[in-house]
Amino acid sequence: MRLVGLSRQIVLTMMAMALGVTLFLVLTSYAFYYLWLEYWPENFPGDTFYPTGPEWTWLIITALSALLAAALVAIKLSRRILLPLNSVIAGIRRLAQGDLTARAVSGDHQLGEATQLVDDFNVLASRLQQMTEEQAFWNAAIAHELRTPVTILRGRLQGLAEGVFAPDEAQFRRLLSQVEGLNQLIEDLRVVSLAESGHLSLRCQPVALQAEIRALAEMLHHPLAEAGQSLILDLQLTQVNCDPDRIGQALLALLENARLHALAGPVTIQLSRQAGINQLSVTDSGPGIAASLQALVFTAFRRAPDSKAPGSGLGLAVVAAIARAHGGQASCQRTPDGGTRFTLSWPEDCVTAPA
Repeated sequence: MRLVGLSRQIVLTMMAMALGVTLFLVLTSYAFYYLWLEYWPENFPGDTFYPTGPEWTWLIITALSALLAAALVAIKLSRRILLPLNSVIAGIRRLAQGDLTARAVSGDHQLGEATQLVDDFNVLASRLQQMTEEQAFWNAAIAHELRTPVTILRGRLQGLAEGVFAPDEAQFRRLLSQVEGLNQLIEDLRVVSLAESGHLSLRCQPVALQAEIRALAEMLHHPLAEAGQSLILDLQLTQVNCDPDRIGQALLALLENARLHALAGPVTIQLSRQAGINQLSVTDSGPGIAASLQALVFTAFRRAPDSKAPGSGLGLAVVAAIARAHGGQASCQRTPDGGTRFTLSWPEDCVTAPA
């Protein structure tokens, strides 16, 4: 039902107001002349204050004219008021039916509250459409990322069951690597989802982060060396307040990103503090990231259109999620020599986030 009841109520209210004002003027006129005749008869201008026939005609015509004018004004006003409300109602119905492109129109922008209602509805509809599209994109991306390792595992296991492959150590290691890849994908999805919902728990504490970084660099020395990359450590801090496991996870993601995408050459890890802000950065030797893509590198499953490198597209999203959980941010910028610097920054007074 459109807002017919409200429109009728507005019209009836305006007519009642007009009739009430007319009656009020007539009755108060009677009261005024009565008091005048009662207490100051010597100054009364006539013998009687009762209206004559023409005066009654004039009063009735005046009252009817006031009622007609009130009705016309009320109809016009109700149309102005109800246009945005009806538009919002129609938009809500279309949203309920699954049409996420539904938007309302405000009509008269002079109606501040009604216009604000329309604007808020349109913002809500846009956010709902965006979230739905993001959810569909995430579902498709997750299915795509899971398909490859699951297909490989299925093929290998079927081959082993049918005797196509020999059950030797090499086969089991290949299977194990696929399982580890699945486990990493699941962990990355868990971290990003917890961060998006505000439930990524931290255990911030003073930690010798320099030693943690050195241990991680030593562990990744051989994989990076196979990619033609060498690590350079510039660690200016010894003790840092953070969650060492999460920061280590973020650093691992940055180094893995450099191994997969960067050119052969030095990869520098720098740990410093500026104005109470801790900064952990990883700088590679290129080929760099286009300026148009720098704002998207920390978005899950977003990759350069021409990228053929392996990976789930979640690593940098995990870095950004861990940075936000620490009350900081992740950034990306091109270096003067054509490389890329990824920086994870967070305040030194980081506190433990609620689980």
